[in-house]
Amino acid sequence: MYDKQNTEPDHTAVRVALWRALHVQVDSSPYVLEDEVGLRLANPESEWRQRPDMDPEGTSGFRASIVARARFIEDLVTEKLGEGVTQYVILGAGLDTFAQRRPEIASRMRVFEVDQPGTQAWKRQRLNELGFGIPDWLRLVPVDFEAGWSWWEQLKTAGFDASRPAVVASTGVTQYLTKDAIAATLRQVATLAPGSTLAMTFLLPLELTEPENRPGVDAAEKGARASGTPFISFFRPPEMLALAREAGFREVRYVSSADLNQRYFTGRTDGLLLPSGEEFLVALT
Repeated sequence: MYDKQNTEPDHTAVRVALWRALHVQVDSSPYVLEDEVGLRLANPESEWRQRPDMDPEGTSGFRASIVARARFIEDLVTEKLGEGVTQYVILGAGLDTFAQRRPEIASRMRVFEVDQPGTQAWKRQRLNELGFGIPDWLRLVPVDFEAGWSWWEQLKTAGFDASRPAVVASTGVTQYLTKDAIAATLRQVATLAPGSTLAMTFLLPLELTEPENRPGVDAAEKGARASGTPFISFFRPPEMLALAREAGFREVRYVSSADLNQRYFTGRTDGLLLPSGEEFLVALT
């Protein structure tokens, strides 16, 4: 068992939450995603916007990527709910706030947030402190990956019904995993009930990103390595699609950063754009 007193949020998860909040504070409307709940959860120091990693101009691409991927997932979940899918699994949930921001949708589903025990215990405490609580339809599922826990077994223990379809989201995770670990996750999700959908981000090899975006990607990779969580896996789109087909998915498609730009950033007056580099695999059982 883990020490429930040793609880703190993952630093990357906090940074993502602050970038979502920064989008509303410094970018022009219409907002791709409106999320200030994450800022309340993170409760950073008063000078958080002066941090180097919060520089509005220098982090605009990362900010755009974060809000675009969250919006894409939420649009997908809403679409699938309309088709009768009422289970939503977030792998590596971090400070995800869908349940708090969109209760009119989330309360019609069962939402499973999977993450490390320390982060989950911290988040449970913060949600209670802020008055959100943990409604019955929201399940925080602690999984100690380093200790070899099975996220699938923990998910079932938390009430997941394997006989019914689900949406499974995994964003900002694959770059930290080995190809074998990614393939194992794909195989597990591919066994879900027909009508299930996986949306998973992956990073392109550096040489496939646009030249003007490479310094930012290179800096992010160096920062991740320095913090002890180096980027391990990169995929060309055909490689990721092939991996999903081999895992057993019935249908796979690639959603590029260009697709997301067209969908969410067309016509903006502030020049905010999603850089190439982080792309989506969408796979159906």
